[in-house]
Amino acid sequence: MPDYTLTNLKRIEDTAGARSADVEGRFARRHLDSRELGVSYFRYAPGFRSPVGHRHGHQEEVYVILSGSGRVKLDDELRDLGPWDILRVAPEVVRAFEAGPEGLEMIIAGSARPEEGDGEMLEVQWTT
Repeated sequence: MPDYTLTNLKRIEDTAGARSADVEGRFARRHLDSRELGVSYFRYAPGFRSPVGHRHGHQEEVYVILSGSGRVKLDDELRDLGPWDILRVAPEVVRAFEAGPEGLEMIIAGSARPEEGDGEMLEVQWTT
């Protein structure tokens, strides 16, 4: 096995889009041959508000906003997001996203986690 992997995020299957036409999500972890890292691409359509969030048992994540705007729900706190914001989220924090009027596009990097994954999907309640 080589000491590097080169792949293109936009050529990886959009597995999130199969669940919702308002979301594009491409997960590159298994395409990177990495023991420690995962990288994903997400795009939310304008005005899309996720009805579910997720948290992890072990994996810490960093979200880099590429374009658009929106909000993130972190447990019970809402924070605004804009281009080039970087958000780090501890594993146990439930996170869900809402896109602004121009949509929301981001890259997510995740740390090591069990091979079978450690994410837990949860329904979220948006108050505003």
